[in-house]
Amino acid sequence: MNKQKQDWRFAQANKEALFSLGAYALYFIWWFIFGYGMGDGDPEQYSYVWGMPAWFFYSCIVGYPLITIFLWGIVRFFFKEVPLDDEISGTDDSGQHAVDSNKGNIA
Repeated sequence: MNKQKQDWRFAQANKEALFSLGAYALYFIWWFIFGYGMGDGDPEQYSYVWGMPAWFFYSCIVGYPLITIFLWGIVRFFFKEVPLDDEISGTDDSGQHAVDSNKGNIA
């Protein structure tokens, strides 16, 4: 079998997809625990935070900003800018990419 080396961009895309799915799963678990865990009961017995049922406050009002900050961190520290060209040409002997000094683009 002729095994070709996988392009590093596919590995990066797979890693980013796993981070995205993991973050979504974490948010769903958060929402489910607070939404159905605290909201499962008689509405007359609910506790309230700022006039809203506690299950709604923690699942929707608190959860959304937390997941937004978490997703910002994932994108900031784990996602990378990748070129979408078919091939990158212009590498020198050390494997570094040549940069066009006029435009700052990878040549």
